[in-house]
Amino acid sequence: MTQIPIGYAAMLEQFAPREAVDLAVHAESRGFSGVMASDHFQPWVPRQGQSSFVWNVLTALGERTTGDFGPGVTTPSYRWHPAMVAQASATTAAMYPGRHWLGLGSGEALNEHVVGGYWPEAPERINRMFEAVDIITKLFTASLAGKDLKHSGPFFKVESTRLWTMPEEPPQVFVATAGPVTAKRAGRTVDGLITVGAPLEKIAGLFTRFADGAREVGKDPNRMPKLLQLHLSWAPTEEEAMANAVTEWPNGGMRFPKADIRSPFEFEQIAKMVRPADFDGRLMISSDPDEHRAYIQRYADLGFDKIYLHNVGRNQREWIDVFGRDVLPKLHR
Repeated sequence: MTQIPIGYAAMLEQFAPREAVDLAVHAESRGFSGVMASDHFQPWVPRQGQSSFVWNVLTALGERTTGDFGPGVTTPSYRWHPAMVAQASATTAAMYPGRHWLGLGSGEALNEHVVGGYWPEAPERINRMFEAVDIITKLFTASLAGKDLKHSGPFFKVESTRLWTMPEEPPQVFVATAGPVTAKRAGRTVDGLITVGAPLEKIAGLFTRFADGAREVGKDPNRMPKLLQLHLSWAPTEEEAMANAVTEWPNGGMRFPKADIRSPFEFEQIAKMVRPADFDGRLMISSDPDEHRAYIQRYADLGFDKIYLHNVGRNQREWIDVFGRDVLPKLHR
């Protein structure tokens, strides 16, 4: 058995950018193998207090760490035209060869409504995302071949152009998915998938649909990375671990779709109704590192290639030290 790579999820909603980078550096020194940095324009709730620009932070991570890193995830649709996302990613990959990957998602109103555009229903958001994926991947391919790309689709236009700064190999493109239809389309169109912690049977279903889509276009799903972001709450006592979940990450206990909520202050009002029982089955809350190890191992056994951990409390350094010593070395494929 080999040790599965475990990355650090840097929550830019909770920590100022310099602190987030310092924590990622500390995590690498304790055995974490890479960083997934969140792309938010606003925090979920005002108490979290931050929301820095992810591409600046990724550059700092590239300079100060040695593992892989990427935005988990960015939306190439509302705040950003997909050509700009492609340029940002290509430049990052050129600066840090072989380390940067690009995670893409369909977006949430909390972040995307800020530019004042129409916020569509979920089917349109998904279709916009996949058109953006098509532009980004074709722009990478055309640019490496020294050719221009021109695109005119239902949602986006690109005049004849190319990316003039490119890495020798384009970054891998992953799509964030939590539903079977999106998973199958992702299997057909991108290099891998990203998802979040959910019941194991649901994720197994996503894997099946992803593999079906990959095989439809002649790809081997076993060679396509599957990434997981896993939220948890560890503290020295059960009471502290639960308090951290309720106060710092109440959005994790909200048992309903959240993509249409526009303001951290709206989330704050909803958070007043969140109770400890709401986290059951949604967040591992425990003071026992071995309980967390067993919880993470179940996802590793399901077939993820890399897992990025987010401890929801402010006790990041203590948590990193404990998990680096007592949890990460015991996790395996």
